[in-house]
Amino acid sequence: MNNLYYYLPAALLLVSFAMRVPGLVRHWRDPLVRSVGVVIPVGAVVFFFAAPSTVSQVNRLTGVANFSAPLVFALVTAGSASVIILMLTWRGGPDEQRRRATRWCAGVYGAVIVALLALFALGDAPDERLRDFDTYYATTPFIREMIVLYVLAHAVATVLLSVLCRRWARDVGGLLRAGLVLIVAGGVLNFGYAVLKLLAVGARWTGRDWDAVSTTVAPSLAALASLLQCVGFALPAVGQSLVGWWRRRSRYRRLRPLWEAMRAVIPYELVRIPWWSSLSRRHLRRTCDIRDGLRLLAPYLEPGAGPDERVPDRGPGALAPEAAARAALVIAAFDSLRTQPGEGDGDGGLKSLTESDDGLVRFSDAVRAMALLEAAAARRPLCAVPPCIPASRDVPPARSGLAE
Repeated sequence: MNNLYYYLPAALLLVSFAMRVPGLVRHWRDPLVRSVGVVIPVGAVVFFFAAPSTVSQVNRLTGVANFSAPLVFALVTAGSASVIILMLTWRGGPDEQRRRATRWCAGVYGAVIVALLALFALGDAPDERLRDFDTYYATTPFIREMIVLYVLAHAVATVLLSVLCRRWARDVGGLLRAGLVLIVAGGVLNFGYAVLKLLAVGARWTGRDWDAVSTTVAPSLAALASLLQCVGFALPAVGQSLVGWWRRRSRYRRLRPLWEAMRAVIPYELVRIPWWSSLSRRHLRRTCDIRDGLRLLAPYLEPGAGPDERVPDRGPGALAPEAAARAALVIAAFDSLRTQPGEGDGDGGLKSLTESDDGLVRFSDAVRAMALLEAAAARRPLCAVPPCIPASRDVPPARSGLAE
Protein backbone atom coordinates (compact mmCIF):
# COMPACT_ATOMS: atom_id res chain seq x y z
CA MET A 1 0.00 0.00 0.00
CA ASN A 2 1.02 3.62 -0.49
CA ASN A 3 2.67 5.42 2.42
CA LEU A 4 -0.21 7.90 2.39
CA TYR A 5 -2.55 5.24 3.80
CA TYR A 6 -0.35 5.13 6.89
CA TYR A 7 0.93 8.69 7.28
CA LEU A 8 -2.48 10.37 6.84
CA PRO A 9 -4.18 8.55 9.76
CA ALA A 10 -1.04 9.15 11.85
CA ALA A 11 -1.21 12.88 11.12
CA LEU A 12 -4.92 13.04 11.95
CA LEU A 13 -4.32 11.27 15.25
CA LEU A 14 -1.46 13.61 16.12
CA VAL A 15 -3.63 16.64 15.41
CA SER A 16 -6.34 15.19 17.63
CA PHE A 17 -3.79 14.59 20.38
CA ALA A 18 -2.40 18.13 20.05
CA MET A 19 -5.91 19.53 20.56
CA ARG A 20 -6.20 17.53 23.78
CA VAL A 21 -2.82 18.51 25.26
CA PRO A 22 -4.13 21.51 27.29
CA GLY A 23 -6.87 19.43 28.89
CA LEU A 24 -4.40 16.59 29.42
CA VAL A 25 -2.07 18.90 31.35
CA ARG A 26 -4.87 20.38 33.47
CA HIS A 27 -6.59 17.08 34.32
CA TRP A 28 -3.75 14.57 34.34
CA ARG A 29 -4.97 13.00 37.60
CA ASP A 30 -8.21 11.93 35.89
CA PRO A 31 -7.85 8.25 34.82
CA LEU A 32 -10.06 8.79 31.78
CA VAL A 33 -7.94 11.72 30.60
CA ARG A 34 -4.76 9.70 31.06
CA SER A 35 -6.19 6.75 29.13
CA VAL A 36 -7.19 8.95 26.19
CA GLY A 37 -3.76 10.60 26.37
CA VAL A 38 -2.16 7.18 25.84
CA VAL A 39 -4.50 5.69 23.22
CA ILE A 40 -4.31 8.48 20.63
CA PRO A 41 -0.50 8.82 20.38
CA VAL A 42 -0.08 5.02 20.43
CA GLY A 43 -2.40 4.81 17.42
CA ALA A 44 -0.40 7.50 15.62
CA VAL A 45 2.87 5.69 16.38
CA VAL A 46 1.47 2.40 15.06
CA PHE A 47 0.50 3.91 11.71
CA PHE A 48 3.80 5.78 11.43
CA PHE A 49 5.98 2.74 12.06
CA ALA A 50 3.81 0.50 9.86
CA ALA A 51 4.43 2.64 6.75
CA PRO A 52 6.78 0.90 4.27
CA SER A 53 9.21 3.84 4.22
CA THR A 54 9.45 3.87 8.01
CA VAL A 55 9.85 0.08 8.09
CA SER A 56 12.82 0.35 5.73
CA GLN A 57 14.43 3.16 7.72
CA VAL A 58 14.04 1.35 11.05
CA ASN A 59 15.56 -1.82 9.63
CA ARG A 60 18.47 0.15 8.22
CA LEU A 61 19.11 2.12 11.45
CA THR A 62 18.99 -0.96 13.69
CA GLY A 63 20.98 -3.14 11.33
CA VAL A 64 18.54 -6.02 11.85
CA ALA A 65 16.54 -7.24 8.87
CA ASN A 66 12.79 -7.06 9.55
CA PHE A 67 13.25 -5.55 13.02
CA SER A 68 10.21 -3.39 12.27
CA ALA A 69 7.98 -6.48 12.22
CA PRO A 70 8.12 -7.29 15.96
CA LEU A 71 8.20 -3.57 16.71
CA VAL A 72 4.95 -2.92 14.85
CA PHE A 73 3.38 -6.09 16.28
CA ALA A 74 4.28 -4.96 19.81
CA LEU A 75 2.91 -1.46 19.19
CA VAL A 76 -0.37 -2.83 17.81
CA THR A 77 -0.69 -5.14 20.80
CA ALA A 78 0.01 -2.27 23.21
CA GLY A 79 -2.57 -0.17 21.36
CA SER A 80 -5.16 -2.93 21.67
CA ALA A 81 -4.55 -3.14 25.42
CA SER A 82 -4.71 0.62 25.85
CA VAL A 83 -8.04 0.80 24.02
CA ILE A 84 -9.54 -1.90 26.26
CA ILE A 85 -8.23 -0.09 29.36
CA LEU A 86 -9.70 3.15 28.06
CA MET A 87 -13.08 1.52 27.61
CA LEU A 88 -12.96 0.02 31.11
CA THR A 89 -12.10 3.44 32.53
CA TRP A 90 -14.69 5.20 30.37
CA ARG A 91 -17.47 2.91 31.49
CA GLY A 92 -16.64 3.35 35.17
CA GLY A 93 -17.96 1.08 37.90
CA PRO A 94 -16.49 0.05 41.26
CA ASP A 95 -12.90 1.27 41.55
CA GLU A 96 -11.50 -2.02 42.81
CA GLN A 97 -13.15 -4.02 40.03
CA ARG A 98 -11.98 -1.57 37.39
CA ARG A 99 -8.40 -1.58 38.69
CA ARG A 100 -8.35 -5.38 38.80
CA ALA A 101 -9.56 -5.62 35.19
CA THR A 102 -7.01 -3.03 34.13
CA ARG A 103 -4.17 -4.95 35.79
CA TRP A 104 -5.27 -8.18 34.14
CA CYS A 105 -5.42 -6.56 30.71
CA ALA A 106 -2.02 -4.88 31.10
CA GLY A 107 -0.45 -8.08 32.43
CA VAL A 108 -1.79 -10.38 29.72
CA TYR A 109 -0.92 -8.10 26.82
CA GLY A 110 2.43 -7.26 28.36
CA ALA A 111 3.21 -10.98 28.38
CA VAL A 112 2.10 -11.21 24.74
CA ILE A 113 4.53 -8.42 23.79
CA VAL A 114 7.39 -10.19 25.55
CA ALA A 115 6.49 -13.43 23.75
CA LEU A 116 6.43 -11.68 20.37
CA LEU A 117 9.93 -10.30 20.88
CA ALA A 118 11.23 -13.64 22.14
CA LEU A 119 9.80 -15.56 19.18
CA PHE A 120 11.39 -13.12 16.75
CA ALA A 121 14.76 -13.55 18.46
CA LEU A 122 14.46 -17.34 18.22
CA GLY A 123 13.39 -17.31 14.57
CA ASP A 124 15.36 -16.59 11.41
CA ALA A 125 14.13 -13.83 9.06
CA PRO A 126 17.14 -12.72 7.00
CA ASP A 127 15.30 -11.32 3.96
CA GLU A 128 13.78 -7.86 4.44
CA ARG A 129 10.08 -7.75 3.55
CA LEU A 130 8.42 -4.35 3.68
CA ARG A 131 4.84 -5.32 2.80
CA ASP A 132 4.40 -9.10 2.84
CA PHE A 133 6.30 -10.15 5.97
CA ASP A 134 3.26 -12.08 7.28
CA THR A 135 2.85 -14.31 4.25
CA TYR A 136 6.55 -14.57 3.28
CA TYR A 137 7.53 -16.03 6.66
CA ALA A 138 4.24 -17.84 7.30
CA THR A 139 6.03 -21.21 7.28
CA THR A 140 9.21 -20.21 9.14
CA PRO A 141 9.53 -21.75 12.64
CA PHE A 142 9.04 -19.32 15.54
CA ILE A 143 8.28 -16.47 13.11
CA ARG A 144 5.13 -18.32 12.15
CA GLU A 145 4.09 -18.57 15.80
CA MET A 146 4.88 -14.91 16.32
CA ILE A 147 2.60 -13.89 13.44
CA VAL A 148 -0.28 -16.08 14.61
CA LEU A 149 0.07 -14.90 18.24
CA TYR A 150 -0.02 -11.26 17.13
CA VAL A 151 -3.10 -11.71 14.94
CA LEU A 152 -4.98 -13.72 17.58
CA ALA A 153 -4.18 -11.21 20.33
CA HIS A 154 -5.41 -8.40 18.10
CA ALA A 155 -8.59 -10.31 17.24
CA VAL A 156 -9.36 -11.08 20.89
CA ALA A 157 -8.87 -7.44 21.84
CA THR A 158 -11.16 -6.36 19.01
CA VAL A 159 -13.92 -8.78 20.03
CA LEU A 160 -13.64 -7.80 23.70
CA LEU A 161 -13.80 -4.10 22.90
CA SER A 162 -16.80 -4.55 20.60
CA VAL A 163 -18.69 -6.61 23.18
CA LEU A 164 -18.06 -4.03 25.92
CA CYS A 165 -19.19 -1.16 23.69
CA ARG A 166 -22.25 -3.01 22.41
CA ARG A 167 -23.46 -3.82 25.93
CA TRP A 168 -22.88 -0.27 27.10
CA ALA A 169 -24.63 1.22 24.05
CA ARG A 170 -27.89 -0.42 25.15
CA ASP A 171 -27.95 1.65 28.36
CA VAL A 172 -27.02 5.09 27.02
CA GLY A 173 -28.17 7.47 24.33
CA GLY A 174 -27.23 10.60 22.45
CA LEU A 175 -23.67 11.28 21.37
CA LEU A 176 -22.23 8.65 23.69
CA ARG A 177 -24.28 5.93 22.03
CA ALA A 178 -23.32 7.19 18.57
CA GLY A 179 -19.66 7.08 19.57
CA LEU A 180 -20.02 3.54 20.90
CA VAL A 181 -21.71 2.42 17.69
CA LEU A 182 -18.79 3.80 15.67
CA ILE A 183 -16.34 1.98 17.93
CA VAL A 184 -18.26 -1.27 17.40
CA ALA A 185 -18.24 -0.70 13.64
CA GLY A 186 -14.50 -0.14 13.75
CA GLY A 187 -14.15 -3.31 15.82
CA VAL A 188 -16.00 -5.31 13.18
CA LEU A 189 -13.61 -4.02 10.52
CA ASN A 190 -10.62 -4.78 12.73
CA PHE A 191 -11.88 -8.31 13.21
CA GLY A 192 -12.16 -8.59 9.43
CA TYR A 193 -8.52 -7.44 9.23
CA ALA A 194 -7.46 -10.24 11.59
CA VAL A 195 -9.49 -12.84 9.67
CA LEU A 196 -7.96 -11.79 6.36
CA LYS A 197 -4.47 -11.98 7.82
CA LEU A 198 -5.11 -15.49 9.12
CA LEU A 199 -6.59 -16.54 5.77
CA ALA A 200 -3.53 -15.31 3.90
CA VAL A 201 -1.17 -17.06 6.32
CA GLY A 202 -3.24 -20.25 6.21
CA ALA A 203 -3.20 -20.15 2.42
CA ARG A 204 0.60 -20.18 2.54
CA TRP A 205 0.47 -23.28 4.73
CA THR A 206 -1.54 -25.05 2.04
CA GLY A 207 0.70 -23.86 -0.80
CA ARG A 208 -1.61 -21.11 -2.10
CA ASP A 209 -0.77 -17.46 -2.70
CA TRP A 210 -3.29 -15.06 -1.21
CA ASP A 211 -0.74 -12.35 -0.46
CA ALA A 212 -2.89 -9.57 -1.93
CA VAL A 213 -5.50 -10.19 0.77
CA SER A 214 -2.88 -9.51 3.45
CA THR A 215 -0.98 -6.67 1.78
CA THR A 216 -3.84 -4.66 0.24
CA VAL A 217 -7.30 -5.47 1.59
CA ALA A 218 -6.42 -6.03 5.25
CA PRO A 219 -4.46 -2.74 5.74
CA SER A 220 -7.32 -0.82 4.11
CA LEU A 221 -9.77 -2.30 6.61
CA ALA A 222 -7.39 -1.47 9.46
CA ALA A 223 -7.07 2.16 8.38
CA LEU A 224 -10.85 2.59 8.07
CA ALA A 225 -11.40 0.84 11.40
CA SER A 226 -8.93 3.12 13.17
CA LEU A 227 -10.60 6.17 11.68
CA LEU A 228 -14.06 5.05 12.83
CA GLN A 229 -12.84 4.23 16.33
CA CYS A 230 -10.98 7.52 16.71
CA VAL A 231 -14.12 9.40 15.71
CA GLY A 232 -16.13 7.23 18.09
CA PHE A 233 -13.85 7.99 21.01
CA ALA A 234 -13.75 11.71 20.23
CA LEU A 235 -17.42 12.23 19.36
CA PRO A 236 -18.90 12.37 22.90
CA ALA A 237 -16.30 14.81 24.22
CA VAL A 238 -16.16 16.97 21.08
CA GLY A 239 -19.95 16.87 20.68
CA GLN A 240 -20.51 17.95 24.28
CA SER A 241 -18.00 20.76 23.82
CA LEU A 242 -19.78 21.96 20.69
CA VAL A 243 -23.19 21.77 22.39
CA GLY A 244 -21.84 23.70 25.38
CA TRP A 245 -20.30 26.32 23.10
CA TRP A 246 -23.57 26.68 21.18
CA ARG A 247 -25.52 27.17 24.40
CA ARG A 248 -23.08 29.79 25.64
CA ARG A 249 -23.25 31.52 22.27
CA SER A 250 -27.06 31.50 22.37
CA ARG A 251 -27.13 32.97 25.89
CA TYR A 252 -24.68 35.66 24.83
CA ARG A 253 -26.86 36.66 21.87
CA ARG A 254 -30.06 36.61 23.93
CA LEU A 255 -28.50 39.14 26.33
CA ARG A 256 -28.11 41.69 23.53
CA PRO A 257 -31.52 43.49 23.88
CA LEU A 258 -30.99 44.17 27.59
CA TRP A 259 -27.35 45.12 27.01
CA GLU A 260 -28.27 47.62 24.28
CA ALA A 261 -30.82 49.21 26.62
CA MET A 262 -28.15 49.52 29.32
CA ARG A 263 -25.77 51.16 26.85
CA ALA A 264 -28.21 54.04 26.56
CA VAL A 265 -28.87 54.22 30.31
CA ILE A 266 -25.26 54.16 31.56
CA PRO A 267 -23.93 57.76 31.50
CA TYR A 268 -20.29 56.81 30.92
CA GLU A 269 -18.51 55.10 28.07
CA LEU A 270 -18.56 51.32 28.36
CA VAL A 271 -15.31 49.38 28.37
CA ARG A 272 -14.70 47.89 24.95
CA ILE A 273 -12.81 44.67 24.36
CA PRO A 274 -11.18 43.52 21.11
CA TRP A 275 -13.35 41.64 18.65
CA TRP A 276 -11.00 38.66 18.78
CA SER A 277 -11.59 38.12 22.49
CA SER A 278 -12.95 34.77 23.60
CA LEU A 279 -16.67 34.18 23.97
CA SER A 280 -16.29 33.77 27.74
CA ARG A 281 -14.62 37.16 28.06
CA ARG A 282 -17.21 38.91 25.89
CA HIS A 283 -20.04 37.25 27.85
CA LEU A 284 -18.50 38.40 31.14
CA ARG A 285 -18.13 41.95 29.82
CA ARG A 286 -21.73 42.02 28.64
CA THR A 287 -23.14 40.75 31.95
CA CYS A 288 -21.02 43.29 33.88
CA ASP A 289 -22.37 46.13 31.72
CA ILE A 290 -25.93 44.93 32.25
CA ARG A 291 -25.55 44.72 36.02
CA ASP A 292 -23.97 48.18 36.15
CA GLY A 293 -26.94 49.62 34.30
CA LEU A 294 -29.46 47.78 36.46
CA ARG A 295 -27.84 49.16 39.59
CA LEU A 296 -28.48 52.66 38.25
CA LEU A 297 -32.12 51.79 37.56
CA ALA A 298 -32.63 49.92 40.84
CA PRO A 299 -34.47 52.81 42.59
CA TYR A 300 -37.00 52.96 39.77
CA LEU A 301 -37.58 49.20 39.85
CA GLU A 302 -38.66 49.07 43.47
CA PRO A 303 -42.22 47.78 43.96
CA GLY A 304 -43.27 50.96 45.78
CA ALA A 305 -42.15 53.40 43.09
CA GLY A 306 -45.01 55.45 41.66
CA PRO A 307 -45.71 56.07 37.99
CA ASP A 308 -44.05 59.49 37.98
CA GLU A 309 -41.01 58.13 39.77
CA ARG A 310 -40.42 55.26 37.38
CA VAL A 311 -39.51 57.22 34.26
CA PRO A 312 -36.42 59.21 35.26
CA ASP A 313 -36.54 61.90 32.59
CA ARG A 314 -36.50 65.02 34.81
CA GLY A 315 -34.87 66.25 37.97
CA PRO A 316 -31.27 66.03 39.16
CA GLY A 317 -30.81 62.47 37.97
CA ALA A 318 -32.73 62.95 34.72
CA LEU A 319 -31.87 60.76 31.76
CA ALA A 320 -31.63 61.83 28.16
CA PRO A 321 -34.82 61.24 26.12
CA GLU A 322 -33.47 58.12 24.42
CA ALA A 323 -32.13 56.76 27.72
CA ALA A 324 -35.46 57.48 29.42
CA ALA A 325 -37.29 55.58 26.69
CA ARG A 326 -34.97 52.63 27.09
CA ALA A 327 -35.32 52.76 30.86
CA ALA A 328 -39.10 52.75 30.56
CA LEU A 329 -38.84 49.70 28.32
CA VAL A 330 -36.69 47.90 30.90
CA ILE A 331 -39.10 48.86 33.69
CA ALA A 332 -42.08 47.55 31.72
CA ALA A 333 -40.22 44.28 31.06
CA PHE A 334 -39.40 43.96 34.76
CA ASP A 335 -43.06 44.52 35.66
CA SER A 336 -44.09 41.78 33.24
CA LEU A 337 -41.63 39.36 34.85
CA ARG A 338 -42.82 40.20 38.37
CA THR A 339 -46.36 39.27 37.46
CA GLN A 340 -45.31 35.82 36.27
CA PRO A 341 -45.48 33.04 38.88
CA GLY A 342 -42.16 31.60 40.00
CA GLU A 343 -40.04 34.57 38.91
CA GLY A 344 -37.82 36.26 41.44
CA ASP A 345 -38.33 35.92 45.16
CA GLY A 346 -41.44 36.52 47.21
CA ASP A 347 -41.58 40.24 46.53
CA GLY A 348 -40.39 40.05 42.94
CA GLY A 349 -37.07 41.73 43.81
CA LEU A 350 -34.48 42.70 41.24
CA LYS A 351 -31.58 40.96 42.99
CA SER A 352 -33.13 37.51 42.97
CA LEU A 353 -33.89 37.82 39.26
CA THR A 354 -30.53 39.11 38.08
CA GLU A 355 -28.08 37.34 40.38
CA SER A 356 -27.85 34.43 37.92
CA ASP A 357 -27.16 34.35 34.20
CA ASP A 358 -30.47 32.57 33.61
CA GLY A 359 -32.31 35.46 35.25
CA LEU A 360 -30.51 37.98 33.07
CA VAL A 361 -31.38 35.97 29.96
CA ARG A 362 -35.08 35.89 30.93
CA PHE A 363 -34.95 39.61 31.65
CA SER A 364 -33.41 40.29 28.24
CA ASP A 365 -36.06 38.14 26.56
CA ALA A 366 -38.73 40.19 28.31
CA VAL A 367 -37.11 43.42 27.06
CA ARG A 368 -37.08 42.05 23.53
CA ALA A 369 -40.75 41.03 23.82
CA MET A 370 -41.70 44.51 25.07
CA ALA A 371 -39.81 46.12 22.22
CA LEU A 372 -41.66 43.93 19.71
CA LEU A 373 -44.99 44.84 21.31
CA GLU A 374 -44.21 48.55 21.10
CA ALA A 375 -43.15 48.21 17.48
CA ALA A 376 -46.35 46.30 16.67
CA ALA A 377 -48.45 48.95 18.44
CA ALA A 378 -46.74 51.69 16.45
CA ARG A 379 -47.56 49.94 13.18
CA ARG A 380 -51.14 48.98 14.06
CA PRO A 381 -52.91 52.24 12.88
CA LEU A 382 -51.46 51.72 9.40
CA CYS A 383 -53.22 48.36 9.21
CA ALA A 384 -56.69 49.51 10.35
CA VAL A 385 -58.21 48.72 6.93
CA PRO A 386 -57.47 45.17 5.82
CA PRO A 387 -55.57 45.30 2.53
CA CYS A 388 -57.34 42.16 1.32
CA ILE A 389 -60.67 44.02 0.71
CA PRO A 390 -60.87 44.83 -3.01
CA ALA A 391 -61.42 48.41 -4.05
CA SER A 392 -64.93 49.36 -5.20
CA ARG A 393 -66.55 52.47 -6.62
CA ASP A 394 -69.05 52.47 -3.75
CA VAL A 395 -66.37 52.11 -1.02
CA PRO A 396 -64.20 55.10 -0.12
CA PRO A 397 -60.49 54.59 -0.59
CA ALA A 398 -58.58 53.25 2.42
CA ARG A 399 -56.54 56.45 2.79
CA SER A 400 -59.66 58.68 3.22
CA GLY A 401 -61.11 56.20 5.70
CA LEU A 402 -57.93 56.45 7.81
CA ALA A 403 -58.01 60.23 7.58
CA GLU A 404 -61.48 60.27 9.03
